[in-house]
Amino acid sequence: MTAFHALDVVRALAPRRLVIENVVHMRAWGRYGAFLEGLMAAGYRLRPQVLDAADFGVPQTRRRLFVLGDREAEPPDLTGVRAGRGTVWDILDPPDRHASRPLYREGRAAPTLARAERAMAALGRGVPFLVVYYGSDAAGGWQRLDRPLRTITTLDRFGLVTWEGREPMLRMLQVDELRRAMGFDPAFRLDRGTRRDRIRLLGNGVCPPVMAAVVRRLADRRPAASVPARRPAQQALPFAPDPKDAPLRPRHTGGSRQARPITNSW
Repeated sequence: MTAFHALDVVRALAPRRLVIENVVHMRAWGRYGAFLEGLMAAGYRLRPQVLDAADFGVPQTRRRLFVLGDREAEPPDLTGVRAGRGTVWDILDPPDRHASRPLYREGRAAPTLARAERAMAALGRGVPFLVVYYGSDAAGGWQRLDRPLRTITTLDRFGLVTWEGREPMLRMLQVDELRRAMGFDPAFRLDRGTRRDRIRLLGNGVCPPVMAAVVRRLADRRPAASVPARRPAQQALPFAPDPKDAPLRPRHTGGSRQARPITNSW
């Protein structure tokens, strides 16, 4: 499935407002500009922007592209939101809930030990931290607990190192801890499927506090006085917009096209 299937849905339903979320790398996609052009041709003013979930109080650093569209008003800019930041400490279960195993045990992979030893060299012994698996990591493969969790992916990639006296112990973060790091309500249940299935679902998810803020701000926008029928000739379309770019205006592709009736609220 490509983003153009979403464009098909937008054309068929003609909602007044839309939100499209994807990874930041979507801006480098060769057809990203054509995708935005298609949304504008359907009558939408657009404001692409990159939002970090940590700025919305979510205890995770998670930068994602949000394309906001509105047929009747300029979409809002949420890049200035700065809510209180959560940290890894906020998501952890009580220390006695899950079993840990000694970090230095037979069969432990050498790269895991190297990550942990880099953390211990930086923090000192006795300080808990996370080992971060998979992917290139300029931070050395570990992270402190007094900061938002690094981005959750579809892989089981976070190991918690704690201490029993002078002995470092290791366990993986649990599904409920990752659920909290996504900002889901405590009542949200994710108890079906294997551990791998549930982590994959979380890694592909959208943080609810971010989407809730986006939807509230979109709903609060008042219709503009008028919507220009055509983009000024001198204004080029930014195919890979910076989050601070001005909103993109709808463009009609010839004739006096009438918008379809709006039959739903979004």
